[in-house]
Amino acid sequence: MAEIKEKEMFMNPYVIQMDKFADSLVHLSSTFLTLEKYKGTFSKDEIDEMFLRVTGKVCENCEQKAQCLGEKRVHTYQMMYEILCTAEQYGAELNVELKRKLQKRCQMAPRFLRESLETFENAKQILMWNNRMVQNREGYVGQLASFAKMIQYTTRELDAGIFRDDHLEKRLKTQLKKSGIRMLSSVFYMTPQGKYEIHLTVKTSKGRLASTKEIAALVGKCVGRDLLPEQGERPVIGEDYCTVAFVESARYHTLQGVAKIGKGCEKISGDTFLMADLPGGKKGIALSDGMGSGEEAFRESAMVVEMLEELLEAGFPVDTAVQMMNTALVIGREEIRFSTLDISLFDLYNGTCEFVKAGAAATYIKRQDTVEKISSSTLPIGVLQEIEIESQVRELHSGDYVIMLTDGVLDALPVNEQDTLLTTFIQDSRIVNPKELAHHILGQVLEWSGEVPVDDMTILVVGIWKR
Repeated sequence: MAEIKEKEMFMNPYVIQMDKFADSLVHLSSTFLTLEKYKGTFSKDEIDEMFLRVTGKVCENCEQKAQCLGEKRVHTYQMMYEILCTAEQYGAELNVELKRKLQKRCQMAPRFLRESLETFENAKQILMWNNRMVQNREGYVGQLASFAKMIQYTTRELDAGIFRDDHLEKRLKTQLKKSGIRMLSSVFYMTPQGKYEIHLTVKTSKGRLASTKEIAALVGKCVGRDLLPEQGERPVIGEDYCTVAFVESARYHTLQGVAKIGKGCEKISGDTFLMADLPGGKKGIALSDGMGSGEEAFRESAMVVEMLEELLEAGFPVDTAVQMMNTALVIGREEIRFSTLDISLFDLYNGTCEFVKAGAAATYIKRQDTVEKISSSTLPIGVLQEIEIESQVRELHSGDYVIMLTDGVLDALPVNEQDTLLTTFIQDSRIVNPKELAHHILGQVLEWSGEVPVDDMTILVVGIWKR
């Protein structure tokens, strides 16, 4: 009943339709959960079937068949069961006592043993693959459930944020017309953070062009807010109608720099990083360290970073994005290949930063006279079906720096002095440029170790300032 009342609050037909779509995904995931469950051992029926398969092959032409499968059937069954239990515990190398017992009871002992072991191994393979299918199915269930929640959340957020303002629309149309720009339609949206986002479908009069920055200034003047074209928006408007988006400019901006070196000074590093402008006035910085080093580790970490970028740019919450990536890496893989993931999400409207780690090294925040360390004990992605994701939020001030690094940097320093030395390198530096600061820290680490890098090393530095 509560669910029905909640839906009755949203009369928008698009919201209702997307709710139906999300409900179908939830129903599909529930259906998956009713299918075959995970099995740790064989059932009695499966063991009986193995017994029939073994005796059918071994005992068919044996002169003692009637006796062994008649009055002594229980003993024969028990003998095969003992073989299976011993093989499960110790492998194919059975103990001498069991082999002697088998030879006394069965004149076809070598073949009976061989067929029992082969049948058991085949059944184990089938059980393993069935369990793998169940595990993969459970992974897909989690993906579907997350996707359904994301659809419902996004739909409601959009529906709650979109509003009509006929007076503002009329004023915009008049002001733009004075500048030779014709407006066909408008959509006004208020983000959950209380920031304006305006989408206009416009074109210019014949024979002229207009820059989106100029239009943003005109729109901002009408609205009474400082607006900019959305990141990646087209720079120029022409004679054909097109839709452009304008968003409020952020209070903060970032500059970032990177310094890296491969294992043994190789050109290819297994570390990959991401720097991307995200929806809602956020800046995403991510660093991934693939298992091992070199080209294979690079491919693994690059795949992780590319997936993360696509999910975050699509608007997925960071914890959902990381969980979906983890499931994608675990499902369908024979071998474990993990990657660490270190994410810093800067909110350029309010100056906060969210730190999300999965098996990553510590992150350091450099302020005027102090250095704060942010660490985590989580596992990398790609190891377990369900992973724990730790998230911490810090308020940053103009002139602060966030320093992210991979394990190779820490491992180059003495075990009991890693944090002390890194904090000293960071705190003692008066370098302002993030790229120069990253190279300075890496240079200090290499100089202190005095050796060729034994692992890939990457340092990312992000500085934040008020506009």
